[in-house]
Amino acid sequence: MTHTPDPAIDGDGYGTLSVASILAESARRTPDRAALHFLGHTISYGTLWEQTRAYAGALQARGIGRGDRVAMLVPNVPDFARVYYAVLSLGAIVVPVHLLFKAEEIGYVLRDSGADLLVAAAPMLAEAAPAARDAGVPLVTVLAPAGTAGADGSELARLEAEASVAAPIERHVSVRPTDAATILYTSGTTGTPKGAVGSHLAIVEQVHCALIDAFDMTPDDVIFGGLPLFHTFGQTAVMNVAFRRGASVILLPKFDADQALELLVAHRATVFTAVPTMFVGMIEAARRSSTHAEARPPLRYAVSGGAALPVAVLEAFAAEYGAQVHEGYGLTETSPTVSFNTVFEPIRPGTVGRPYWGIDVAIAEAEVEGRIEFAPDGELGEIVVRGHNLFKGYLGRADSSAEAVVDGWFRTGDLGTYTDGIVTIVDRKKDMIVRNGYNVYPTEVEAVIVRHPSVAQAAVFGLPDATHGQEVHVAVVALDGHDLDAEEIVAFTKERIAAYKYPRVVHVVDALPLGGSGKVLKRELAAQFAAVDALSPVE
Repeated sequence: MTHTPDPAIDGDGYGTLSVASILAESARRTPDRAALHFLGHTISYGTLWEQTRAYAGALQARGIGRGDRVAMLVPNVPDFARVYYAVLSLGAIVVPVHLLFKAEEIGYVLRDSGADLLVAAAPMLAEAAPAARDAGVPLVTVLAPAGTAGADGSELARLEAEASVAAPIERHVSVRPTDAATILYTSGTTGTPKGAVGSHLAIVEQVHCALIDAFDMTPDDVIFGGLPLFHTFGQTAVMNVAFRRGASVILLPKFDADQALELLVAHRATVFTAVPTMFVGMIEAARRSSTHAEARPPLRYAVSGGAALPVAVLEAFAAEYGAQVHEGYGLTETSPTVSFNTVFEPIRPGTVGRPYWGIDVAIAEAEVEGRIEFAPDGELGEIVVRGHNLFKGYLGRADSSAEAVVDGWFRTGDLGTYTDGIVTIVDRKKDMIVRNGYNVYPTEVEAVIVRHPSVAQAAVFGLPDATHGQEVHVAVVALDGHDLDAEEIVAFTKERIAAYKYPRVVHVVDALPLGGSGKVLKRELAAQFAAVDALSPVE
C-alpha cells in the first residue's frame, strides 16, 4: 500500500531531549545537594548550574549556538562540568580533546571537527595555544590568571571574566533527541582519528539503563571521579550517571593511588569506577596504608571497564576493600556501554555480563565483509551490536560509517562469545593495543617512528603487561649505514605523540617478518618477543 507522506508520521515530531537537562533537573530538584567535591571544596547542584548558565551566557555572547562545535581541553576539575553542560545547553556540540595530545594532534581534531571555539584550561595552554593559532580557531581559557599571554604574545580571553559580565541563559535550548551532542575522537585500523558523533538520545538512554538495570545508586552515594572526563567512560558512566541520580562526584585531575585512597576515605566514597590499572594501583595503595577500618572507604561496589580486568585483580581488590567489582564492556561508538555484570545478581568473573536493556548483541562471522552473517550458537566470532546506544556515524566519513554499521549492526572489531545471555571477550580482531584503558593504534605510532632519520621500517605491536594491560612494543629496522639506539627512538617518539602511545620497549631487528602479500606479520613479532626476556621498559 502507498501512503501520502505526513509530517506527523515521517517528520521529526515535537519531542525534545537534552543531555544538559541532566544537570538542570538535579539543580532544580535538589539545589542544595552536593554535586562535586574538589580540593577540599564542595559545590552544590544549584551553584554548579548557576555557574554553568553564566558560562553558557558568555559562550552565547561569542556567537555559539545550536549546531556549533566547541572543543575543550579541560582536566577533571569543576570547569569541565561547567563548560560541558554550558555548550550542550546552547544546543551546541561538545568536542572533548584528549589531555595528552600534542599540538599537532590537537590541531588535527580542531580542523577535522570544524571547531568554532576551543576552551582550554591553563595547564593545557602550552600545546593548545599553538594548535588553535595554526588551525585558525578562537581560543578562550579557564583557570588562567588575568594577563596570561597566548602564542602570539597577546592577552588570552578568560571565560570566567566573560561569564561574570554576560547575561546567564534562563533555560537550556530545546533539541531533538537524535541531534548531535558530542564528537569523540577514536582511531581505526588506518590510525587516522575519526570523530564519532553521539546523540542526546544515546547518552541519556545510557544513563537511564545504568540507573535502572546496572547500578544500585542513590542520591547519598559518593562516586570516585578519577576517570578522565574527556573520555566517554568518565563522561557518561561517572558524571552523567551521578548527576542524573543527584549523587556527588569526587574529582581527581590526575590519578595517584595514594591520593585517591585519601580522598575516598575523606569523602566516604561508596562507588569506585575505574580502569584496571587504577584497580592495581588501589590494591598497592591499600597495602601501603594502615590496615585499620578507618583507612578504608565504605565502598558498596566498584565498576571496571576500558580493558579486560584480570580475575586475580578483581579478587585482590574485593579482599582489600570489601567491595565487589562489576565489569562491563563498551566502545566510544556505543555511548559507551554494551554489557555489564549488574549489581543485582552474582557476577561472572572473566565475562562482561549481560547487554543493557534495548541493546542487542550477536556473534557474526569475523571474516565475512560487507554483510552480517551470524555465527552458530556458542562459536567464537566478531561481536556486533545494535540498539539505542549506537553513534550517529563518523564525522565526514560516510564510507567508514558504512563499513562500521552493516545491516544495522555495529561491527565492534572484538572477538568473543555470547552464550546464555552473557558476553565474553576473547581477543581483538584488529591490532589495536589497549594501554591503561586508552586505545593505541599501531599505524599512527609507526607513522611517527619512521620519521626518525635512521629508521627504515617500524612495526608496533602490543604484549600483555600486568600493570598496564598491554605494553607498546616496536620492532625497528635501521637504514643502511645507520645505527639505532632504543632510548633515542623512545625519546624521538615521546616528543611527537601523546604519552600513552609511545613505545616503552624497542627491538632493533635486521628485518620484519612478511606475509605473501608483503604485509608485516605482527603476530609473529608478538610471539617472538613474548617468548624471550623483554627489554626493560623505558619510561
